[in-house]
Amino acid sequence: MEAIYWLIIFLVLLVIEIFTLGLTTIWFAIGAVTAIIAALAGAEVIVQVMLFVFVSFITLVLTRPIAVKYLGKNTLKTNVDELVGKTAVVTKPIIDENNIGEAKIEGEIWLAKSVDGKMIKEGEIVKVVEVNGVKLIVEKSI
Repeated sequence: MEAIYWLIIFLVLLVIEIFTLGLTTIWFAIGAVTAIIAALAGAEVIVQVMLFVFVSFITLVLTRPIAVKYLGKNTLKTNVDELVGKTAVVTKPIIDENNIGEAKIEGEIWLAKSVDGKMIKEGEIVKVVEVNGVKLIVEKSI
């Protein structure tokens, strides 16, 4: 009878994985399959639960990093993510950490703020460290 419960758990976990594609519940679904097999073999409930936890944990720890590495290869950065690490030209000076200036990058003007609160003069080349909303967080290029 426990096999039915494990089957329900397996199906729920599988449906969650299908809808989220987050590579999180699939490992527990594999653990549920192990528990189903144990239940069909007549193992006690405690053994089924222990197998579920053990197999889920082992598959998660050993295979998830590999799966993320290979399945995440084709993840494209958004346009904003692509700006980090690029250089821009300050078009309106950044005077202190509270005064937001402007910088031009790839033909577009963005609000810009110094990462360390130091002044950056107009015309200086800066490196984009982060994008925070509609502001570039920049530092002077060397």
